[in-house]
Amino acid sequence: MVEVLPLVEARLRTALGEPDARAAVTFLGTDRVEVLRFGAADAAGEGGPVVRYATLGMSALPMTDPTAVLADPVQGPRAELLLSVRAGLADTDKVLRPLAVLAASPQVEGLVVAPGASLDVGEPLWPGAPFTSVLVGEPGGLVEDLELDAPMDPVRFLPLLPMTPNEAAWKRVQGAQALQERWLAHGTDLRDPSRRSVPLD
Repeated sequence: MVEVLPLVEARLRTALGEPDARAAVTFLGTDRVEVLRFGAADAAGEGGPVVRYATLGMSALPMTDPTAVLADPVQGPRAELLLSVRAGLADTDKVLRPLAVLAASPQVEGLVVAPGASLDVGEPLWPGAPFTSVLVGEPGGLVEDLELDAPMDPVRFLPLLPMTPNEAAWKRVQGAQALQERWLAHGTDLRDPSRRSVPLD
């Protein structure tokens, strides 16, 4: 069976360049999860440099439906998580552990992380952050899916969009698409680490 993680890291490096920092977190009963930081890249005309964080380890095993009797070690969705934030405006490097917690959740809690889902870490994503949860976005934008040999599913790189508690509550009622449309209509900078909640009236 092909080793997935070296291929995943190679895809991240191709898309984002060389990581300038990495940290590893191991949770009881799970495999190690790393978080790679890719230093400030200029987002042309979009308000300054952006730093990106990517998990490495979540895709080592396929995610399994929690109702399944047996976990399939080969087939099933695979993913890694991506977070992009404006550099230098907050202590966002403290997001490494919350990101690792989210990346370990398929192994720990039997979750299948997919676009449109909400993930809550139960504490600010970094010190002083107005966000404790994220919306999982659609893959294929920043980092292309990584095709693996059949019968394995491709690895999808899922962007995480931080949500304020008000936005998370509104999304539970109205749905992910409605929240994303609201962000778009108001020109919300989802990479601003200290942004306020979008108007929800």
